[in-house]
Amino acid sequence: MKRSIFILLACSPLIVAAQSFVDKTNSIQVDFTKEVTTTLPVITWETPRIESSFSTDNSIILKARVKSSVELEEVKLRITFGGNTVEKKLDIPPLQNSFNFEQKLNLRDGSNIVEIVATNKKGGIVSSERSILHGEDDIIATIDANRKDYALIIATDEYDYWGDLNNPINDATTIGSILEDKYGFETDLMINPSVEELNDKIYDYNSKLFNPQDQLLIFVAGHGYFDETLEEGYVVASNSLKNDKGKTTYLSHNLLRVRIENIKCEHILLVMDVCFGGTIDPKMARVRGNALEREDAQYLVKKLTKRTRKFLTSGSKEYVPDGTPGKHSPFAEKFILALREIGGGEGRILSTTELIPYFMRLPTEPRFGSFGTDEPNSDFVFVAK
Repeated sequence: MKRSIFILLACSPLIVAAQSFVDKTNSIQVDFTKEVTTTLPVITWETPRIESSFSTDNSIILKARVKSSVELEEVKLRITFGGNTVEKKLDIPPLQNSFNFEQKLNLRDGSNIVEIVATNKKGGIVSSERSILHGEDDIIATIDANRKDYALIIATDEYDYWGDLNNPINDATTIGSILEDKYGFETDLMINPSVEELNDKIYDYNSKLFNPQDQLLIFVAGHGYFDETLEEGYVVASNSLKNDKGKTTYLSHNLLRVRIENIKCEHILLVMDVCFGGTIDPKMARVRGNALEREDAQYLVKKLTKRTRKFLTSGSKEYVPDGTPGKHSPFAEKFILALREIGGGEGRILSTTELIPYFMRLPTEPRFGSFGTDEPNSDFVFVAK
């Protein structure tokens, strides 16, 4: 009799014949009538990137890669809509250990579920699923019910080896209060973190699960540094050493970009009120609540169905002022003013397009741009309660 075991992964790794399998959306089936020491195929999605997503387009290009340490036997595609499932066996060239999959899928209104099932010659079976919600009315209902905004606020004004600053914590707590009270953000405030604590916190966000319409604002205030020799900008932590040639006690902008890009949130805005913050852009571094009105909801559909990776910094490749003690930095003062003035009354939504003009008359040169896989016409929005 054929005996098989079926395992559904939640989010912890599973070891089968010493191979780690970590995709929480994958299901694994191992046929024990064949060799028990089988290794498993691995399915990696390029699009859609996340398990559940929205699309206002009528079609989407599905892209994925299947790899196995032993020859693949079969790869199947299953598409489910309205309780009906269509299954298609994909053509794999003989003697292949890997297979690149790309296919156009015409979307129907509602939930479109796509599943890839891969089987290798040793009996290892893995499946991976993606759900795409299509149709403006369905998306509006989901955004209205499930959308949530988060803010990670990092502020440092006391340093072990650098000069202390006046206003970062005052700026951060004021901004955090406005985001919570007016815009309904869930805030996470870090005060005077060490570089180890910074890395640990960002790792926590790399592991965090987000809904497709969720947004994450990351605000950083404190000292910044630029190394001309390495052509790299850095966030200075509370324990960053002055004479650290390898900059191991600093958080580099390059690492920060990569780590933020890998956070599983589709909509991220990075705001940096630090010296040399503009060098988060590699090009600059090389230079020496309530139910929404339908109109608002339609605007959010346009913006929150596009992947967002944007940054806003208080200066380019330059020092920026900390401001008068007991007040706010010039940059933070403008940011606070914008948050307070816009997003209330009839205009409940503050976009980055409306935000940028507030910083244009600062003595330093603020920079606004994109990084990572930022999609055209995307935006980060603040929606007042």
